[in-house]
This record gives sequence, structure tokens and C-alpha cells, in this order.
Amino acid sequence: MKIIEGFDKARKLLDRQAPKDLEYKQEAAVRQIINDVRQHGDKALFELTEKFDGAKLTALEVKPAQVKAAYKKVDAKLVDAMKLAAERIGAFHRAQKERALPTYNQKKTGWVVRPLERVGVYAPGGTASYPSTVLMTAIPAKIAGVKEVILATPPGKDGQISPAILIAADIAGVSRIFSIGGAQAIAALAFGTESVPRVDKICGPGNIYVFLAKKLVYGVVGIDGLQGPSEVVVIADESANPDYCASDLLAQAEHGGLSSAILITDSRTLADKVNLSINEQLKKLSRRKIIEESLMNNGMTVIVKNMAEAVELTNLYAPEHVLLLTKKSTAYEKQITNAGCIILGEQATVAMSDYVSGPSHTLPTEGTARFSSPLNVLDFLKITNLSGVDDALIEAVGEAAVTIARAEGLDAHAQAIELRMKNVGKK
Repeated sequence: MKIIEGFDKARKLLDRQAPKDLEYKQEAAVRQIINDVRQHGDKALFELTEKFDGAKLTALEVKPAQVKAAYKKVDAKLVDAMKLAAERIGAFHRAQKERALPTYNQKKTGWVVRPLERVGVYAPGGTASYPSTVLMTAIPAKIAGVKEVILATPPGKDGQISPAILIAADIAGVSRIFSIGGAQAIAALAFGTESVPRVDKICGPGNIYVFLAKKLVYGVVGIDGLQGPSEVVVIADESANPDYCASDLLAQAEHGGLSSAILITDSRTLADKVNLSINEQLKKLSRRKIIEESLMNNGMTVIVKNMAEAVELTNLYAPEHVLLLTKKSTAYEKQITNAGCIILGEQATVAMSDYVSGPSHTLPTEGTARFSSPLNVLDFLKITNLSGVDDALIEAVGEAAVTIARAEGLDAHAQAIELRMKNVGKK
């Protein structure tokens, strides 16, 4: 990985609030796909699936028998591992729900908290399938009380969905599964087709086409966020295990060529040891080419004077993951204000949080951790305000409301209140 020395040089590279071109060359193609699905429904989905996934489907929806048969195709050890992960994810999000905003009503003024009716979950395919994403996205939705969870995931060239994905969907309580991927899947979930029901919100990560499709349909449906390539910032001091640092940088780079793996340290000695360890560990990894591409394009080691500079750069970058491998990790954790997930502890590794720690691994990326949160139970709840108006309220503050209405030039608003002011106390 390239080495950047000094706070000022690193700041220029890590400042994601700097002006940049937000146009995407793929956006026109995504708009066309969305329009095609809106106009032609299932017919477009069949054609686009054959075009982009190389699969000639005879049906879009996966039948329950196919899900049942998937259990025979997957090692029991993996099934048990997914069930264990589901238990831990469930426990974490049940605790969230118990502490979430409760319904409140005092004199008919307050709010009502209700779950969404139907949610779409997208699970990526392509270079790898991610049953963990199904668990991490569908389970919080079910715990929130969502009645119907619809899964969309791309099929392989043989038209089949990964058995592990199907089992994860079954474990998570997914209602229906569809063999569709990419922008066409997002369009189908947003607008509905003859087979695919329209949802209220779409959640889950994907490639640039999924990213743009979610961006374009937002407003027609809700979205959980615009997740881009995976990211980690490893903050480490001289006490850190260089092999641990290297292993997490490699694990993040493994996601794809656009992933970002960044080490920030105040120790040049550690930086050199980490680079040596990366080279050694890389020799044993099956996705070596992908990792090398990622580290070449987006990997870097930043050497700073002290941990205060490391924390400041991290907050500026606002990464998806922050891994703290330092002596005073608890103290630094309190100073990190912009991150999707902070991982700390003697054996800290992002990989555990990706699968079994409990919090959802669907996290804000691209610097959006400055203002957004990880996927959680609240994503699947909506609040309806209650506004009770009686004689006492009209008498107490009606005149103030009329004054504001008149100041805004809204006479009809003022009149509506004044009519009620005249009738206060009259039954």
C-alpha cells in the first residue's frame, strides 16, 4: 500500500466533503432499466435477467419446495452457524426495539409508532453470494413487526439462487423470494409488476447499478441509504499486532476492487511491519487479484504524529468501519463521532461484526456516517403524529396561531382558527 506521511497530505486525500463531480456514467442506463420495468413488468424482468445474468428463467419467484430442498445442498455446519448468527442478530435488535421510541399520547397529542407493511430486501450476487446480508437485513425488519419481507437476489447462469441465500431467507422469516438482481430488481420492488409486489422501503447493498437505482426510486419508496464499496480505517499504535492490522485490511479489500482499506498509525515501525505482513498473508488468499486491485487503487497507510491526528482524520473520512487496535481503545472510541461501526477489544476484527456479533453489517459508506446510521429496527418503523385540539388549547394559544397565520398572509388559516375561537365554551 502507498504510504502517506503527515496530517496535511492525508487530510487532502481523506476529505470527502470536498467538491466533486456527482454524475455517474451509468445513470442513463439505470433510468432506461427502471422505465423498462415500469412499462413492461415481468416481461422486462425476464429479458433483463437473461441479458445481465445470463439466466433464462421460466419463473421469477422461488417456490417453497426449492427453499426446502436447499437444506440438502448445504453443509449442516453452515446451517448451524447461520442459525447462531440469527439468534445473536435477533437478540441485538430485540434490545433495540425495547428501547426504541414508544407510542405516546397525552390529551390526544403525541405520536403513534407503527411498523412498515412491506419491505424489500436486496442481497447481492455476482462475484460472491452473501447469506449474511439476508440475515442482517431481514431479521431487524421482522423484529420491528414488518408483516411481509420480500427478498430479491440475482440468479446464477443456471437460473438458480445460492442454496445458502435461500436457507438464510428461511431462517430470517422472509415471506417471498424472487430471482432478480441489479437495477431491475430495485425497479420491480419500487413499482411492482405482475409477480413482484410493490414495497414501502428497499434495504440492502449492491453494485453501482443497484446504488443508482435506489437513488432514482427514492421518493416513490423509502431506502435505507446509498451504500457504496466497503471501507475500513484501522487506527493502530506501536502496541498493535501487525498481523492483526494486516488481516483486517486484507479482509476489507477482499470485498472488491473499489473497497477502501486504510491504516492510520503514529508508528512508522508498525507501518513497515504491517506492509510486510500484508505481502505474506496475501500469498495464501484465493481472492488475491481482487485484493491487490483494491489495495493498489484505494489502500493506504497514513503516518501521523499522534493519535489525536488519527482520530481527526478518521472523523473527517467518516468510514463504514473503524477498527481500534490501540492501548487506549475505549478512550478513542468516545472521540470517534463519524463511523458506521466501531470495533474494539483485545481480539477486535471487523470480520466478527460482519457475521455474528449482532449489530447489522449494513452500514453507511462514502462518508455518510456523518449524518446517517447503520440499518436498525428504527428503519422499519414510522411515526404518525397525533395533534389533539380542544377548547382549552384554542383558548390558550389560538390567538398566537392567528397572529402567525396573518403574518404569513394565510387568511384562510386564520379564519379557520377564529371560527373555533368564537365557539369556545359553547356546546
